[in-house]
Amino acid sequence: MKMTMSDSIRNDKKLTPEAAEGIAIQALGFIAADAQLLPRFLDLTGIAAHEIRRAAGEPGFLAGVLQFVLAHEPTLLQFSEASGVAPQDVGRALRSLPAGDDRYEINI
Repeated sequence: MKMTMSDSIRNDKKLTPEAAEGIAIQALGFIAADAQLLPRFLDLTGIAAHEIRRAAGEPGFLAGVLQFVLAHEPTLLQFSEASGVAPQDVGRALRSLPAGDDRYEINI
């Protein structure tokens, strides 16, 4: 029996930050590979394409990637189908990342 990432996440009561980061990185790759999503993501975030690598290291960036995916149900469902990550696990991943909810402090 093949176990997907979503299966392993569901078997754990708590989503680890590492697993959440993995989902967010998959989502970023999904966005970057889509000719329609990438320009929209860049426009909404104000990030230039050549700045993505630097921005990915900033607190909250990966949470922003997941917020982008979650904000548009067709995008969420396409990402879930392509990655094998269940839609609800994308939301769980968001809540496990810095700036994914109000449990984290960010110094600006």
